[in-house]
Amino acid sequence: MINKPKYKIARRLGASIFEKTSTQKFALRAERKAPSGSRPKGDFALSMLEKQKVRYTYGVLERQFKKYVKESVAKKGVNTTQALYERLETRLDNVLYRLGWAPTRQAARQMVVHGHIAVDGTRTNSPSFEVGKGDKITVMPSSQKKPLFKDFEEKAKAARIPSWLSYDADKKTASAEGSPKWDQKENLFNLGQVIEFYSR
Repeated sequence: MINKPKYKIARRLGASIFEKTSTQKFALRAERKAPSGSRPKGDFALSMLEKQKVRYTYGVLERQFKKYVKESVAKKGVNTTQALYERLETRLDNVLYRLGWAPTRQAARQMVVHGHIAVDGTRTNSPSFEVGKGDKITVMPSSQKKPLFKDFEEKAKAARIPSWLSYDADKKTASAEGSPKWDQKENLFNLGQVIEFYSR
């Protein structure tokens, strides 16, 4: 988990990568504090910037992120950018965030670490657990009445759940129906530049 001042990081990276920095108020503050007349960045600096955007967006430490990139590059017959995006999006903490079960990825991470979540009936306390197609995600029976899951149904219904995930309100079960698809237009970062950074 990355613990640093989120407003400061977001201003430096020039992107609203955290939930709390996705407001109009933050955008106005960032615009006022933006340095004027700054020199254009080189290719290396731009690639470094994109890497940091991805890391802070998903809350992944450098060592683990580098491992994800290496594994994605090593896959044969698969688009490297797609493979990397898929690995990041299928992290259990990110899946819970996408489902609307937690307001932030950090909150989702805590939810997993504290043992509230089960995958295919087995308690899982690893936020980086890779959710695969067909996996069933549930809240542990012993946790369902805790304050953390108050208004759980309303939160899940209000979430904009991506097409590769589904939620059964009756069974209170979520599942992965497919794989997330990379689309540059829908993201704040460029994974192609990130892969180039690690390929130097």
